[in-house]
Amino acid sequence: MLRTVKPKNARSKRALDAREPKEVEDARTAIFVKGSHSGEKVNNVMKDLMALKRPNAISFSKKNVVRPFEDASSLDFWSQKNDAGLFIVGQSTKKRPDGLVFVRMFDNRVLDMCEIGVEGYQAMSEFKTPKSTPGHKPLMHFASELFDTHPRFQQLKSMLMDFFNGEEIDSICLPGIEHVISVTLAPTPSSLNSATTRLDPSSSKNEDDTKSLPKIHIRTYTIKLLASGTRIPRVELVPMGPSLDLVLRRHQDPDAEVLKQAMRRPKLKKQDVEKGLGKKRKNMEVDEMGDLRGRIHVAKQDLGRLQTRKMKGLKAGQSEDVNMSDAEEDGRSTKRQKSG
Repeated sequence: MLRTVKPKNARSKRALDAREPKEVEDARTAIFVKGSHSGEKVNNVMKDLMALKRPNAISFSKKNVVRPFEDASSLDFWSQKNDAGLFIVGQSTKKRPDGLVFVRMFDNRVLDMCEIGVEGYQAMSEFKTPKSTPGHKPLMHFASELFDTHPRFQQLKSMLMDFFNGEEIDSICLPGIEHVISVTLAPTPSSLNSATTRLDPSSSKNEDDTKSLPKIHIRTYTIKLLASGTRIPRVELVPMGPSLDLVLRRHQDPDAEVLKQAMRRPKLKKQDVEKGLGKKRKNMEVDEMGDLRGRIHVAKQDLGRLQTRKMKGLKAGQSEDVNMSDAEEDGRSTKRQKSG
């Protein structure tokens, strides 16, 4: 445990206040840690991921004896020391070669972990194309239904979103979007393709069986805006690198109580402040796209007094005359039948 530090001057007080919880969080800092045995492939993958994460990335150049799934005390210490919320630990062993462990922190404690294995890799230096500017937020694209249904892929999607997400911004112009990170899956097995065969999150047997899960393909592209003759430009994607083929391995789910605290949101939404609502108003909310929506409650209506379209054929006097003429015609027809 670290001792409680009391600020001695205004500068140190501002530094401590910057680490306090905020309604709108700052960009998360990721620490890249090399294990006791990390191969060349793992080191190069971490180097390219750090290039995509800059400037919010810290690299530990020395090797460290760290085993996140067995003892996470070192990660807790580094997180509090460097004010970091994410870790990537590179470790290569005979049983699990070329492994990367994504670790997410909350309140300087390990929230959850996900281990992946690198099977295919093309470095960023192999693509002789322009690169994106460090610090720009990427567009994230997830192409599979398993990212919304399968618990393992839901966790991976959340991990990647937190890793590549930068600081919160209000608006962005088209030239500010420079690159896209596409995450796709190999052909989905028939056992995972339909909603009826969806895995049960409480079943540890299904979750630990990672051999049947499809591979993960991560591709990175730069966005090229070309003239189209209209206000909307024509978009082309140019491969930038790195290119990764990954497989899922071990994982650790977050504790229910800790996850509940991590997912808490303030009562006053940031979107409400942006829309000028101030305090939350009744029957008014802001959806996920940032649009203001309102709900109107209408009192019970009496349809008997509903004003409809007026027609001459439906007037009371004309309807009675038509009925009388019909009755006279019926009487004449009966008299003719009797006389005949």
